[in-house]
Amino acid sequence: MGMNLTEKILAAHAGKKSVVPGEFIEAAVDFCMGNDITAPIAIQTLEKYGLEPWDREKIALVPSHYAPAKDIKSAQMVKVMREWARKKNIKYFFEIGASGVEHILLPQKGLVVPGEVMIGADSHSCTYGGLGLFSTGVGSTDLAAVMATGMIWLKVPESIKFNYTGRPSGWITSKDMILQAIATISVEGANYMAMEHTGEAIKYLSVDSRLTLCNMAIEAGGKNGIVEADETTLDYVSKRSTKKPIAYKADPDAKYIRTVDVDVAKMEPLVACHPSPDNVKKVRELKGLRMDQVFIGSCTNARIEDLRIAAKILKGRKVNPNLRCIVIPPTPETYTDALKEGLIEIFMEAGCTVNTSTCGPCLGGHTGVLGDGERCLSTSNRNFIGRMGSVKSEVYLTSPAVAAASAVTGTISHPDDLVGSYEKHMAGAAR
Repeated sequence: MGMNLTEKILAAHAGKKSVVPGEFIEAAVDFCMGNDITAPIAIQTLEKYGLEPWDREKIALVPSHYAPAKDIKSAQMVKVMREWARKKNIKYFFEIGASGVEHILLPQKGLVVPGEVMIGADSHSCTYGGLGLFSTGVGSTDLAAVMATGMIWLKVPESIKFNYTGRPSGWITSKDMILQAIATISVEGANYMAMEHTGEAIKYLSVDSRLTLCNMAIEAGGKNGIVEADETTLDYVSKRSTKKPIAYKADPDAKYIRTVDVDVAKMEPLVACHPSPDNVKKVRELKGLRMDQVFIGSCTNARIEDLRIAAKILKGRKVNPNLRCIVIPPTPETYTDALKEGLIEIFMEAGCTVNTSTCGPCLGGHTGVLGDGERCLSTSNRNFIGRMGSVKSEVYLTSPAVAAASAVTGTISHPDDLVGSYEKHMAGAAR
């Protein structure tokens, strides 16, 4: 019987010819990561039992969630990471100034490549599957075990195949694609399952867009998200890493528990409404809904292509005086690129506030926490009650294009209504 992408990678790392869903395995890990919330607990566990790191060049420690430190407690958490990294000579501790949002930082640094098994102590570690590898999130004690042994204990997940047909057009992005997928199956529709994204529409997506597609697997309950590595992927990786990638392909007779078809050509820009990522509506259905804050950032949609599209909409326009717009480039590399391209200047002139690279408001951490009764339109991934602050606030999820247009109008708005069609706007921007 044939295997799909997830099964092939796990079989190879378990030293088996094949695996089947439901089977328990021990798999070798190629790389692991912890952030300032999860790593300190893992480190304290290692120290308690006198355990040494299995490989000092296969562990990344990334201060990202409350960094730069927002208070004494968060400063202490990063201090634990910093001191242990120095004591154990951990190669990839990213100090403030070199750090940022981990799920964007690691691919940029070439630390993960196709065919690998990557374990991260953060739920959105499923992001890396956009490169064609198995990647999933675990808790701090599981991370400690991985850091000590280089192995992970797993149950092989069942897989859902998402078949995206057509070509994305207009303002449609991979954010809309994954919102539509989650709306179709619900936030529990992929519980402990692999979400394998396939179809002709994938070839039109950049690697950054594929990472966005896999980022929200966890919002459907997924164990991991994954996209087959192709020439686009391998070109991206070759410019960033000296590691040898393996581009696995699903067998023609691979088994899936379900196939979900999504016609991308017929899609319209979408918004996931409060209080759940599967409460999805078309932008035009929400036209005029007032917002208090717009956030363009997070591990979902803060990459350079996201900042470019937001800047093209905001250029020459002003943020509505009845809301605030927060823009956070996710890494020093992206921030520098945005500076060189003049994007930061555009944001500032529009009246946005631009912050240092951090997760910040995405998890209600800092630099944009919501108060009672406030609404935020965000390019992030999660909008459950209290996610970005007060339990009496509301969060709506969307793409950078819709977020930028709405920042100008002050209400949820279709970019067409502000700048005209995508094709017309891009032609004007080119001039």
